[in-house]
Amino acid sequence: MSEIRFDGRVAIVTGAGVGLGRAHALGLAARGASVVVNDLGAGTDGSGTSSEAARAVAHEIRQSGGRAIANGADVTNPDQVQAMVDETLAEFGHVDILVNNAGILRDKTFAKQTLADFQKVVDVHLMGSVNCTHALWRHMIERGYGRIVFTTSASGLYGNFGQSNYGAAKAAMLGLMNVLAQEGGRKNIRVNMLAPTAATRMTEDLLPPETLDLLQPETITPGLLALVCDDAPSRMILGAGAGCFSETRIYETAGVALQGDDLTPEGVMAHMAQIRDPQGQQEMPGAFNQTRKYARMAAQARGLPAPWEDL
Repeated sequence: MSEIRFDGRVAIVTGAGVGLGRAHALGLAARGASVVVNDLGAGTDGSGTSSEAARAVAHEIRQSGGRAIANGADVTNPDQVQAMVDETLAEFGHVDILVNNAGILRDKTFAKQTLADFQKVVDVHLMGSVNCTHALWRHMIERGYGRIVFTTSASGLYGNFGQSNYGAAKAAMLGLMNVLAQEGGRKNIRVNMLAPTAATRMTEDLLPPETLDLLQPETITPGLLALVCDDAPSRMILGAGAGCFSETRIYETAGVALQGDDLTPEGVMAHMAQIRDPQGQQEMPGAFNQTRKYARMAAQARGLPAPWEDL
């Protein structure tokens, strides 16, 4: 396979002052991209601000012969995000790649968590990603090119004790990716999710040192670069950690069609093993594929002609 390059491409990476974002920014720049290093400079809980980290990464890129500018926009503030996009267009002329990476943690059990802490985490992870993507969406449509990555997490895909706010925000990325991948597909906008497990400020207190040594951010960035290259897939959830990569997929079981006396809560419980049986499970390319599936199953159960034959 030919070398993946980003010469002539312009990328915005949020939360790029440290950790994963820094590794992504450096990785893109090393392969030719011009990079906007965005970082509010807040602590892991979202408190405080500083532009030093973003400036340091941008300086490191320029010292290596690349092109980069630092930006301190708060991704939860749509006006600041728009100003960041305007600055990028003024500096580089266009934007090809958006890596939504900015995030914070405010871990507590749901019983002990305040709604303010829940809202803040959702605002940074989910709405921060929405704000940045929305500010660039029409630009990418007009250019007929775009590569967007949302950063999800195993906490959102599978759950993690004490992270209801973080898990909810990360899981919401799935619905956003699925819809935008459909809406942007005809304009060559490819939208994916990266599900990293990395040694960062956000995980250093959660994992033992020997595990952290394996999970350096640099082991994940190759996956990110694959998700934003010219030949990138779309609508993919790429798991990454310690140089290991896998794909997470959502399947729907074949299920059952209940009618008559079986169409009761008791009937559902009686058929639960069959409902959960993975034999014959399949992916759903879109919401109406499920609708067609259920209509076809119900028609067959009643001896009626199938309204759709494609599923």
